[in-house]
Amino acid sequence: MARVTARTSDIEKAAGVLRAGGLVALPTETVYGLGANAEDPAAVSRIFQVKGRPASHPLIVHVSGAEHLDDWVQEVPATARLLTERFWPGPLTLVLRRGHRVPLEATGGLETVAVRVPDHPVALALLSAFGGGVTAPSANRFGSVSPTTADDVRAELGDAVDFVLDGGPCEVGVESTIVDATGEIPTILRPGGVTREDLEAVLGCPLAVPATSHIRVPGQHPSHYAPHARVVLIEPEKVVAEAELAQELGHRVGVFLPAAFADAEVKVHAVLAVPGSMAAYARGLYGFLRELDQQGCDLIVVSLPAEEGLGLAIANRLRRAAGPRTTV
Repeated sequence: MARVTARTSDIEKAAGVLRAGGLVALPTETVYGLGANAEDPAAVSRIFQVKGRPASHPLIVHVSGAEHLDDWVQEVPATARLLTERFWPGPLTLVLRRGHRVPLEATGGLETVAVRVPDHPVALALLSAFGGGVTAPSANRFGSVSPTTADDVRAELGDAVDFVLDGGPCEVGVESTIVDATGEIPTILRPGGVTREDLEAVLGCPLAVPATSHIRVPGQHPSHYAPHARVVLIEPEKVVAEAELAQELGHRVGVFLPAAFADAEVKVHAVLAVPGSMAAYARGLYGFLRELDQQGCDLIVVSLPAEEGLGLAIANRLRRAAGPRTTV
């Protein structure tokens, strides 16, 4: 997928907005972020206001290169160094002890901070032009579907954003993997664009993915990444039958049709065929949810992919989108 490269003048304008305490929507390889100067508590607080995000939910600080990590944290363990060498720039966020430059407004009051280097030329150009760290959660209302295009941001946030920097569609499509690197053995706090298998191959040990953590990170809310339609999770072999039953009961049903059932005729309001490739599925996931909302569905029936590779991140997002109630 080709990336759109923003004009130099747009990047300089966006950097100026950040310096003035404004908010900039910026592209990354994962999703579009709502960015503010990480060292400006007032600007950071405005992110929470625009998103309707609880102040206790920490943000991720984006920097232009791994060489800047020491500027934002107290110490970098050897395992964290190893991960940055292998996966930065890229969709991996490391949680480490907060350095003095990071205001508590950016960490949700925690003494840890989440940091990453995005793998997108426009984001990196902006970070270099700005010359500092940028806090940037997804550029959407809290709990709703993350944006993967500049148009998604405009439709969701409108004039609440001071400048939207268009870098084309996001290539990964789901948020970064968040790893707690404060202890001896790293832990995956949120599955994402870097797979557990790739992390384990580099570290040479198995990594846990706990359901809960004492360290708060983005995406842990029981209901998150959610469209307006209610999402229900069904076993793959029952998706067609349950979707048609829900339609008969009066719902306007959208269904994610698994690749194994691609030839099935499903009598519901809208059908989206799930890509066989997990990379393509992840890239399109949030767009699929938005599309079914736009088609007027009030119920989305979906099955979880195998929880390996990027399938783990997709399953995580779908569970959060469904929320506590996961059946019809």
